[in-house]
Amino acid sequence: MTSLRTAAPEEPPDQAERHRLTVIGGLAALSLDAMASVAYGPEAIVIVLAVAGGAGMGCTLPVTLTIAGLLAVLVFSYRHVIAAFPEGGGAYGVSKKYLGRRSALVAAASLIVDYVLNVAVSVAAGVAALTSAFPGLLPCTVWICLAVLALITAINYRGIAHSARLFIAPTVIYVGAIVLVIVVGLLRDSAVTVEQAHHQAQTLQSVGVLLLLKAFANGCAALTGVEAIANAVPSFKRPRVKRAQHAELALGGLLALMLVGIALLIEKFEIRPVEGVTVLSQVTEAAVGHGAGFYVVQFATVILLALAANTSFGGLPVLAQLLAKDNNLPHLFALRAERQVHRYGIGFLAVTAGILLAASNGDMNTLVPLFAIGVFVGFTLSQAGMVRHWLTERTPGWHGKLALNAFGAVLTAIAAVVVTATKFADGGWLILVALPLMVVLMEWVHRSYARIGDRLQLGRTPPPPRPRRSLVVVPIGGVSLLTQQALAAALSLGDRVVAVRVVHPDDEEENARFVAEWEAWAPDVELSLINDERRRLVEPIVEYVNDVRERHVFVLIPEVEPEHVWERVLQNQRGAVLSHALRRDTGSVVSRLRFPMDPHRENMKQCSTTSSAPSSSSPV
Repeated sequence: MTSLRTAAPEEPPDQAERHRLTVIGGLAALSLDAMASVAYGPEAIVIVLAVAGGAGMGCTLPVTLTIAGLLAVLVFSYRHVIAAFPEGGGAYGVSKKYLGRRSALVAAASLIVDYVLNVAVSVAAGVAALTSAFPGLLPCTVWICLAVLALITAINYRGIAHSARLFIAPTVIYVGAIVLVIVVGLLRDSAVTVEQAHHQAQTLQSVGVLLLLKAFANGCAALTGVEAIANAVPSFKRPRVKRAQHAELALGGLLALMLVGIALLIEKFEIRPVEGVTVLSQVTEAAVGHGAGFYVVQFATVILLALAANTSFGGLPVLAQLLAKDNNLPHLFALRAERQVHRYGIGFLAVTAGILLAASNGDMNTLVPLFAIGVFVGFTLSQAGMVRHWLTERTPGWHGKLALNAFGAVLTAIAAVVVTATKFADGGWLILVALPLMVVLMEWVHRSYARIGDRLQLGRTPPPPRPRRSLVVVPIGGVSLLTQQALAAALSLGDRVVAVRVVHPDDEEENARFVAEWEAWAPDVELSLINDERRRLVEPIVEYVNDVRERHVFVLIPEVEPEHVWERVLQNQRGAVLSHALRRDTGSVVSRLRFPMDPHRENMKQCSTTSSAPSSSSPV
C-alpha cells in the first residue's frame, strides 16, 4: 500500500501569486539599476570625449545613439530570451542550452559578480551624494552604507512584490523629472545657467577610433541591469512571459529616451565636465534653473542611486536558484520561503556586498573600475547563444533575428574587450581573476553532487526494500527514567538491543552497585559492560560498534534537554562528542534521543536519524 502525505503549502496559490510582480512593479523592482545609470552613463561619455575639445564633444550624440542602438538590440534579444526561457536565467539559460555548460558557468559567474558590484556601487554612489550634501556625515560613510544595505535587504525579505510597491513612487518621480528636464530643455532657446569649465592647459587629443571606442565602452555602463528582467521571469504574475516582455520593452524605451534626451541637451547647451558638479546636474540647471525642479531631480537621483541595488536583489536570487537546481551551487539556494523570497540568495548578496563596502570604506571610485566588466561577458554569451538558437530553430523571420543577435554579439564583445583593457590597471584584473575562480568553484560543487548522486544511485530504480537484522546500541550511565525511555525506543527499532556501559576495573564497588540495580530492574535487555583501564568513554564504544557482527547498526544516545538555555553549561557534552566520533569512525546510524526537563511537556522529543552536525544537547 502506498501512502502519500503532502505537506501543507506555505501560502495558497492565489496568495503566492499576489506576491509576484506586475509590469510596473517589475520596472520598479528590477530596472532601477538601468534607470539610475542615466546619472553616470552620459557623464562617462563626456569625460572621455572632453579630452578632444569641441570636436570630441560633438561626438556625444553619435556615441549615445550607438549605445541606444545596442540597447535596442539587447532589449529585443532579451524579449526572445524571456520567451525561450520562461524559467529565468537570462544569459545563463541561453548559454547552457546552446553553448555548453562551461560557457553557462562563465555567464553565471559574470552575472553574479556584476550583481554584487551593482549593489555595492549603487549604495556607495547614493551615500556619496548624501555626504556631498552633508559633509558632516563623511566620517560615518561606511556605517551609512551598511545601514542602507540593511534597509534594502530587510525590504526584500518582505518579498519582491512588497519591495516593488515601495519603489514605484520614487521611480515614477525620477523618470518624470528627467523627462520633464528633457522636454523643457529642448523647448528652451538658451540655457538658464551653465557651469563653465575651467581652462585646461593640456594638449587636446584628436578624435580617433580608440577614443570613440573608449567613450562607447564607458557609456555602456548605462546598460547594466538590462538583463535583470530576463533573469527573474518567474517573479512576475501570470502570464509571466508577456508581463516580463512588456517590462523589458518599457525599460528599453524609457532608458533610450532618457539617454538620447540628455545627450541632445549636452550638445545643445555645450555642457563640459566640471569638477565637483555632475553632468546631469549641469543639464538640469541649464533646463529648469536652480529652483525647486533642480532639487527634485537631484533628490530623486540620490534615492534612485541608493535603491538601484534592488535590481540585484530581484535578479541574483533567481539566478542562484537555477544554478542550485543544476547542482552548480549548494541546494539551499533553491529553497524559497513565503512571499516568494529566496532568502539564502538575498543573504549571500547582502553579505558579499557588505564586505565590499567595508573593504572599500564605502568609496564609490574604488568600486567603479570593477563594475560593468562582467555584464558584457554575459551579454556576449547571451547574444552568441541566441545566434545558435536561430540556427537551430529556424522559425519564421529567423534571418533578421540572427543578424540582429550576431551584430549585438560583436558590439558587446568589443565593449567587453575595451572596458577590460581600459580598466585593467584600475582593478579590472580582479574580475579576470574572480571569474575563473567562481567557475572552478561551481565545477567543484557540481562534481561533489555528481559523486553523491552516483553513491545514492539517483536516476536508477533501486531493488525493493527488504527487512534485515539490525542491532541498536544504547550507551547508558545508570538506571533511570532516561535509560527506560531510550531502551523502549530502541526495542521498537531493531531486532537486538544492547545497553553498553564503560566501566573501570578499579571501581568494583560502583560497578557492583550498578549491576545490582540492573538485575533488580530486569528490563529484559542485554547488558554489555566494557572494561577500559584508561577511563575513556568514547573510544571503547566506537571499538565495540565496529566489532559487532551485525551490518546494520543503530546507536541511540539518550540525552537531557534542559528546561532553560543557561542550564546547558551544566552538561558535560559527552553526547555531542560521542555522536561526532561515531559518525566519523563507524558506519552506524546515530540518533540522539532527548528527554525534556520542561514539566509542561509530557512526551519525549526525538530528533530525526541523520548524519548532520549534532545538536548542543548533552547526555546525563
